[in-house]
This record gives sequence, structure tokens and C-alpha cells, in this order.
Amino acid sequence: MKLSDELPVDHKLATVYRYGAAFCGLTLLVFGVLGFADELSPFSTDGQSIAGMSTNGVLSLISVVVGLALIGGGIVGGNFASTLNMVVGTLFLLSGFVHLFILDRSANFLDFGMTNVLFSFIMGLIILTFGMYGRVSSKLPHDNPYWRRRHARQAAREALAARRRERGEGPALPPGKAADQPALAATSARREE
Repeated sequence: MKLSDELPVDHKLATVYRYGAAFCGLTLLVFGVLGFADELSPFSTDGQSIAGMSTNGVLSLISVVVGLALIGGGIVGGNFASTLNMVVGTLFLLSGFVHLFILDRSANFLDFGMTNVLFSFIMGLIILTFGMYGRVSSKLPHDNPYWRRRHARQAAREALAARRRERGEGPALPPGKAADQPALAATSARREE
């Protein structure tokens, strides 16, 4: 079983991934469409500005494509949206670093200015945060599918204890006591398979 299959369709984390991707995608889509509305030339570097950021036709096209991809990820939702957010957020951060070094050089064919670099860093962090929410933390709740995947033995012990409580098979052991009994964990793991 892959980690990408662990998130149930109706899990509350899917909502965060879905709305995060859609919100960021819509922001990029609006920026790209405004660039097309001004009929910018494709590789112009004369400093035309949209929403306080310099842009050209190619940057507008990239913004529209990435915005549509994020909106599509929001529609699909779930782990796909989370993974897409993490990938796009990382690419935005890398783009910010790259463009920081080529601001005043001829390689800056996307006409990035310092405001674009700051926007790239901020948007990258926002998108990345939406993607990592509930997946990367030291204090995930025990019903979180990512916690269950990373702590399979303890999750199996807790599931066994919950099943015993449901069937009324005597008092369930507290999580600390169950952790001291490796035979119980092995039995539970075999039942889970």
C-alpha cells in the first residue's frame, strides 16, 4: 500500500488541500489573465506592471497554466491536491531563488522584479503549507492517516484495543501498557493484513 492511498476520501484534511489549491490557483489565474488583458508582448522586459509586479506574456501564460493546474488539483482533491501543492510550492520557492540571482541579467526573460521574487517566496510558502498541512508535523492526532502509516505498530495496537472494547472482551489495555506487549502487537499486525 502506498502512502498516497492512505487518506480517506471524506477526511477533513482533503478539504484543506482542496481549498488551498483552488485559492492559490485562482490567485495565479487572475494575475495571468490580467497580463493577457493588457496584451503584453511575450518576452518583453521593459517593466510593464500588473498588480504591482512586472510581467510579460510568457509569465502570464505560466501563471495561467499553473493556476489551472492548481484549480484542477483542488477539484480532484485528496492526496493528489496535497502532493500537487507541495510540488508547486517547492517550484515557486526555487523560482524565487533563481530569479533573485538573475534580476539584472539578460537571463531574466520572465521580467521578474524584486516584487515578483517576494511574491514567489510568499506564494510558494503558502502553497507548500497547504500541501504539507496534516502530513508533516510531530504532533499529528492518532486518527490521522499519515500518523497511522508512520506508526503502524502503535496504530495496530490501538485498533485492536478499540475492537476489543466494541466486542466487550474485557477491559482494553491503555496505550502505554499495550506498548509493553510485543506479542499483542504482532498478533494485531497479522490480523490487519
